Parts: sequence; structure tokens; C-alpha cells
Amino acid sequence: MNEQITNNTVSRKINQRSSENSLRGSGKKSAFPKWLRKPIILNGKRKEVEKYLRLGNLHTVCEEAKCPNRNECFADGTATFLIMGDICSRNCLFCNIKPGTPLPLDPGEPERLLDAVKKMGLSYVVITMVTRDDLDDGGAEHIAKTISILKRSINRIKVEILVPDFKGKMKSISTVLSVKPDVFSHNIETVSSIFSKIRPEADYDVSLQVLSHAAQNSKDILIKSGFMVGLGETEKEVISLMKDLRKSHVAILTIGQYLQPAKNLVQVEEIVTPAQFERYRMIAGELGFTHVSSGPFVRSSYRASEVFNNE
Repeated sequence: MNEQITNNTVSRKINQRSSENSLRGSGKKSAFPKWLRKPIILNGKRKEVEKYLRLGNLHTVCEEAKCPNRNECFADGTATFLIMGDICSRNCLFCNIKPGTPLPLDPGEPERLLDAVKKMGLSYVVITMVTRDDLDDGGAEHIAKTISILKRSINRIKVEILVPDFKGKMKSISTVLSVKPDVFSHNIETVSSIFSKIRPEADYDVSLQVLSHAAQNSKDILIKSGFMVGLGETEKEVISLMKDLRKSHVAILTIGQYLQPAKNLVQVEEIVTPAQFERYRMIAGELGFTHVSSGPFVRSSYRASEVFNNE
């Protein structure tokens, strides 16, 4: 993997259109195998969820990142909230969230999110956020305020938080931990050999330090991480990554297939088979993770409440 992964030079095994169009199945022959064809679900609580999101002027990573599971989750009445705006201060080559200069924080956002959670009747909430390198604390105080309002206002609610690396500022991580989220998650995203190529503004070791600090400075908080496959990594590299996460005291692990969300983002190197996902799940279990979700459509927040309840 010595060649630079860029929009124009990454070699690929599959001439893939954006995952959004491929998964829809427009009548043209899809490059995806059958296990990567997901039906669109239009019934259930989808319209209800969309209404509450629009009324609250709230964003979701489901929509902004073009998650292939968003129709299913919306139909089930759930969503993963994206706070601190919809513009990210970084420009990772796998992510569909808009890069640029973020707007100022919205002080009314936590209350509006609380209102949506109440209307949706959620007892388990997953919150993630754009990276805010423009803020001294990376937005940690805003995140903590959001968690606190939920915990204070809804009896027995569980909150899972999926955070950026805060540039390795441990004080910011401690700020988030101080309000007692039930799950603290930070995604490592990929193996070390590819990391700097698809995440040029992040650092593999810093991500491990974030997870380790969270594990060592929290009580009764589950530590979670996740990564993608299909970017050109080897099985040996994946196993090495899983060992690094265990050394950082990660308990819950998610492994999913990378699907190119837009034409200008890094392309898929390999479609990983369900058998290989099962092999990764078994290896991870042997390494000591308490729960492992491994499969083509697995994402860090996908069915997160079920994972938590099985812990």
C-alpha cells in the first residue's frame, strides 16, 4: 500500500457508482453482490422521524453520511443525531459530511434535540458530531451540555456518544466523560497503513490514546470503536488493529464494509464476503471483545441499543 490513495489514483476492483444509487437498484445491473443489495423501506415511522428532525432543525449522520441503513432505522423510529452543525472542519477522504468552515455553535440545539427525543419516544439515544477543530475544546462543553440535558430530563435514558479525537486533548475527553454517557465511542476507522491516506488530518496513535484515556478514566462506561474494511487492508493488518484496540481497553467493536458515498471520495478496493466478516467476528471474540458486530451493513450506531442491552 505505498501508492497514494487519492480521488484519481486509487486502484479499484469494482467500478462503483455512489452507494446511494447502487443500493437503490435503478433497474440497471448492479456491481454489488446480492448481500449488498438492501431494499428501501418507506413505511413504518420514517415520515414521523423526518418531521421531528425538520421541526427541530436537527441533523443526522444517517442523512449527511448517506448511511445505507437510514431507511431501515427511520422506519424503526430511530436516528443518530449529528450535533454542532453539518459542516466538518476536517476533510476525510471516505466521509460524505461537508468539509469547510463550521458555523458558530447553536446554544438552543441541546433543548431542541431533547424535544425530538421525547416526541420520538426514545429510551436509547446515539449522538455523534462533526469535528470542530475551530473550537479550543473541540466542542466538548456543548457535547456535555447535550448529554446532561437528556440525562436530567428523561428518566433512565441511555446515551451513547460517538466523538472525534479532540486533537488528543485529554481535558476535552474528560469533560465528556464527566457527564456519564453510557457508551463512549470513537471510531478508529481503518488500519494503520492506510490511516493517514484517508484521514490526513488525524493520527492513528492519537485515536488509540483517546480510547485508552476514556477507558482508564471512567467507571461503568462502555468503550466502543469501529472500523471499515474494503479499503485495501490485509487480514493481518485487521488483526493487528483489533489487538491495538484491545490494548486500549475497547469492549465493543463494529466492523463494516466501506461503501463509497460520493464520486469524489475514495473508491472501494474490495467487497469483503460475509464469510470473511464472520471470520473477523470470531477472531475479535477470541481477542476478548465483549461484543462484536461484523457484517457488510454494520455501522457504529446501527442497532446500538440492542448491542447495549445485550451487554
